[in-house]
Amino acid sequence: MREKLDRLRDILSNFKGAVVAFSGGVDSTLVLKMAADILGRRVAAATVDSPLSVPGELDRARDLAGMIGARHFVITGNAMADPDFLSNPPERCYICKRHVYTAMWQLARETGADAVLDGANADDANDYRPGLQAGREMGVRSPLLEAGLTKEEIRSLGRELGLPNWYHPAQPCLATRIPYGELIDETKLRQIAGAEQFLHERGFSQVRVRHHGPIARLELLPVEMTLFGDPKLRGEIDAALKQLGFRYVGVDLAGLRSGSLNGLLELTS
Repeated sequence: MREKLDRLRDILSNFKGAVVAFSGGVDSTLVLKMAADILGRRVAAATVDSPLSVPGELDRARDLAGMIGARHFVITGNAMADPDFLSNPPERCYICKRHVYTAMWQLARETGADAVLDGANADDANDYRPGLQAGREMGVRSPLLEAGLTKEEIRSLGRELGLPNWYHPAQPCLATRIPYGELIDETKLRQIAGAEQFLHERGFSQVRVRHHGPIARLELLPVEMTLFGDPKLRGEIDAALKQLGFRYVGVDLAGLRSGSLNGLLELTS
C-alpha cells in the first residue's frame, strides 16, 4: 500500500492547482487531504448543492474542508432541469456528471487550477459507473483509481491520517434509489430522503430506500434486520413511511448491496 501512496503523491504533485469534487465521503476527503498537504492553498473543494444530495451532505463537506484547511465552494446542481436526466435512463449518472464537471472546470479556470479531481477508486472500475466515462471525456482525473487504491486501503489510510469519516458508509445520490426508466422528481427524492432519515433515527446504520412507486423496498444490513423483531418499531416505520406517501413497505431479504438496481439492466440487455 505504501507504493500506492507514493504513487498518489506523485500524481498530485504534478498539478499546479486542483478543484476536488468533494462530497465529504472518505474517498474525496482523502483526495482533498493529500492534495492540500502537497499543493496548499492551490487546492479548492467544490460540493454540489442539489435535491439529489443526501440531507446534511453539504454541511458535512463544509466542515471537513474547514478541518483540512481547504477553500470550499458550493456549486448549484442543475441536472434536475435537464429532461434527459429526469427521464432516468441507464446513463443517468453520465448526464449528471457532465453538468457537474462543466461547473467544476469553470471554477478551476476562475481559481487558476489546471485539474479537476474526483474520488473514484480502484473498486469502482468493477461496477457500472457511467459517471467515470463522463469524467474521462472531460479530462477529470481520478488519483485514487490511478494509484490503484481500493476502498479498504482508503479507509485504512483515512484512519491513519485521522480523518473523522474514515469509517462512514458510502452515501450515493438519492436518484440511485429510483429504478431506471421511472421518472425522477423532487417528490420522490423527498420521500426517499425522509424515509432514510427516519430509519437512521431508529437505529439503522446503513439503509437504502428503493422507490418502486407505491412500494418502499428497504435494503438493510442483515445484522440489523433483527430490529424488525420489535413490533412497536415495525409499526412506527410502517406509519412514518406511509405518511411520506408510500402505500406499502417491504424489506428486501437479500440485504443492503451497492448498485442493486443495476441488476435490472442485465435482465433487459
